[in-house]
Amino acid sequence: MKMRTRRKVEHRIEISSWVIMSFLLILLVPRQKIREAQLSFLFKQVMTWLFGFLVVEKNLITYPKRAFFKKATKSSFTFEYFIYPATCALFNLYYPEKRSIWIKALYYSFHSGIITLLEVIAVRYTKLIRYKNWKWYWSFLSIAFTNYLSHLYHKWFFKS
Repeated sequence: MKMRTRRKVEHRIEISSWVIMSFLLILLVPRQKIREAQLSFLFKQVMTWLFGFLVVEKNLITYPKRAFFKKATKSSFTFEYFIYPATCALFNLYYPEKRSIWIKALYYSFHSGIITLLEVIAVRYTKLIRYKNWKWYWSFLSIAFTNYLSHLYHKWFFKS
């Protein structure tokens, strides 16, 4: 019975993350910025497909419990293809372009830190993700780096 309850909890976490992120996108993406958000979202999906595939295939991270596409991919569809790209879209829309380097560094740290913290909590208390040959700081650095690449692409694409 306990195992069944745990599966239900993990399933609820995954479904609620879809609902919450969808709500945040609807709430925080202004109508006139949908194109910008969409570009950031799709660009991040390309990167997470590549990096996520490599990390899973090299057995650095596993996703034992997944709600979607269990037989199609070993990656977490929810995280790699929706949550992470959606947070990147918001990252680029609200990037403090005209602020000091310190504010920008804090912005990167905040976004990378929140995602990493939630991942570490998921590693510790659920079977949604397991670190094999991975550490939390690799997640933090890879998230910050891919946010940086995404921001460069966003700036280049939408330069006026």
